[in-house]
Amino acid sequence: MFDHRRGRAAASAAVALALLTAGCGGGSAADGGSADDPITLTMGLYGTFGYEEAGLYEEYMELHPEIRIEQSVVAQSGAYYQALQTRLAAGSGMADVQGIEIGFVADVTANHADAFVDFAAQDNADELEGTFYDWKWDQASTTDGRVIGLGTDAGPQAMCYRQDLFEAAGLPTDPAAVSALWPTWDDYLATGQQYTDSATRQEGSSFVDSPNSVFAPAVRQGDVAYDDEDGNPVVEDSDGVETAWDLASQAADDGLTASLAQFGDDWNAAFSNGAFATIACPSWMLGYITSQMGDEGAGLWNVATLPGQAEAGSTWGGSWLGVPSSGEHVEEATALVEWLTAPEQQVRMFTDGGFFPSSSTAAESPEVADTVSEYFSDAPIGQVFGDAADSVRRTPIGPYDTQIQDAFSAALTTVADGDRTPDEAYTDALNAIEQVVGG
Repeated sequence: MFDHRRGRAAASAAVALALLTAGCGGGSAADGGSADDPITLTMGLYGTFGYEEAGLYEEYMELHPEIRIEQSVVAQSGAYYQALQTRLAAGSGMADVQGIEIGFVADVTANHADAFVDFAAQDNADELEGTFYDWKWDQASTTDGRVIGLGTDAGPQAMCYRQDLFEAAGLPTDPAAVSALWPTWDDYLATGQQYTDSATRQEGSSFVDSPNSVFAPAVRQGDVAYDDEDGNPVVEDSDGVETAWDLASQAADDGLTASLAQFGDDWNAAFSNGAFATIACPSWMLGYITSQMGDEGAGLWNVATLPGQAEAGSTWGGSWLGVPSSGEHVEEATALVEWLTAPEQQVRMFTDGGFFPSSSTAAESPEVADTVSEYFSDAPIGQVFGDAADSVRRTPIGPYDTQIQDAFSAALTTVADGDRTPDEAYTDALNAIEQVVGG
């Protein structure tokens, strides 16, 4: 199931604030904490976290009859966070549990950590930490060791490819053989050139959807992506940016991409018309592809290893659940968050909804690790994404990462369109970033 948390912000802040208000603040009508007089815990979320759909709220309430859970949801994460920032500034009005998306977690850890329960200070902190991937735990950690939330899903990256388009172009289709084509990104681009030069490839089909399918995963495989350890932007000194830009701009300049803006209408339509043969594939992308292609896409796609994974894996997306420390039911909300993000529930979230665990304990369980996807040609997705998650390199993140990546993505599109040279586009990107982050 596609996680709509990854969509771009579309709703206005005013609408988001109204939605966020529902079920938030002031506690419940009854605060007795018994089956006859239950405590109501409010969940302020965005997109689709999947807990209600998986029946986890109902299960928790059966286990704890003194608790009622109410959820309010804002469709888009950007609008949701604007509303949450307003409440953080006011120091009141938040839900008992708040969702925190990867694009905003650095801002929370840097500027609002005191507003949330510190999970590193809990009596069971060592046990909690031991269940998560270290990079997931670290991403929600402050420089002084506070942890502002517990991880929900994660987005380890692979590379999805169209078997039928590969076969038409004379390339192998078995995932092991395809992975062997591109142990490095240079090999991936060479395969793309082979695909592009093939006299038998499907007419009008490009090798990759967008330069961003190269840039976005490759930038996180460096020692540094966009920020230093203090969360300050350092794009001009980043090995990740330098390598990713060279690779992605080459792909764009060489005509290997379909020059599509990811998450746009044309990109959505392109899944069904065979406009591209490969796409960078965080675990949640499987649900997106399925939603775009429906039953007609079954058996067309498969999943291979991300180029460069032998050196470092990459991740895109993921969220946390935080507990505002100003809430009326902090102890009960903390217990709920620990339960929802425990390995057993993360296994359920994967098997029921396709949310890949941020818990390494859950990912290593047979229920996850042995999972294959019939839709994706029996790809061993549990193993593929588990291996990817194991290899993720922890790179510092900052509050402007989403805007920085958007600037690079927009600049790369101008290269693919032939409007700018790679050098001109890089300068454009730096100028756009400077406008966002300051001099």
